[in-house]
Amino acid sequence: MSFSWARVAAILQKELRDYRRNRFVVVFTMSVLPLILVLGTTIQLFTIKGSISNTKLDNRIGISLLYMLVVPAVIPSILSAYSVVGEREQGTLEPVLTTPMSPEEFLVGKALAAFLPAVVLAYVIFGVFLGATALFADQVVSSAVFQRNHVLVQLLFTPLIAGWSIWVGIALSTRLSDIRAAQQLAVFASLPPLSIIALMSFNVLSPSVGLALGVGAALLLIDGLAWRVVAAMFNREYLVTSRRV
Repeated sequence: MSFSWARVAAILQKELRDYRRNRFVVVFTMSVLPLILVLGTTIQLFTIKGSISNTKLDNRIGISLLYMLVVPAVIPSILSAYSVVGEREQGTLEPVLTTPMSPEEFLVGKALAAFLPAVVLAYVIFGVFLGATALFADQVVSSAVFQRNHVLVQLLFTPLIAGWSIWVGIALSTRLSDIRAAQQLAVFASLPPLSIIALMSFNVLSPSVGLALGVGAALLLIDGLAWRVVAAMFNREYLVTSRRV
């Protein structure tokens, strides 16, 4: 059976409808958590004075921008961890798995449903952050944010970190039968890529375009391999019959 984007789109539409009906996803994951992060980071940035030393300035900006990357790390992990175990708990997994759909189509549909809203939301929040910085932050701080590699790091790593979080979340969702356990473990497992960004943000690794592109290529390769690994783990019979964590 050839890969069908029509079947992928059907899974995607179904997932997005389920998100709208889930109050936790709409209120907390998509609204409260991003609002807390953007307010916290912008307020923290506004407190930086232009007279601060360059080292401290880089560290403070690095902390603020690192918080921005929490959105593509945490939100997709929560959504993807719900993707399979949530359907199992609602009793809708068996009908979905009996449809003429390949594991790759099922997984890509689930992954896109977590990827698209999380990445769009992360970019919107980052745009609001940049706008607020340009309008209200100290001129020295604003120049440091825009003139260095910070914007490149955010634009490049947002989708790559989201991809990592999604495949880890789906892998856990296929093996666990408790939604909270799957989401908690997925959030924890989504954090390792942020450690690399943290080293770059705090100048432990000297940030440069070459380093950012190299790390980005490595994450892209890992995301691609993770999809293959999760697809190989996908077992319809196990998903239908297993009930244990």
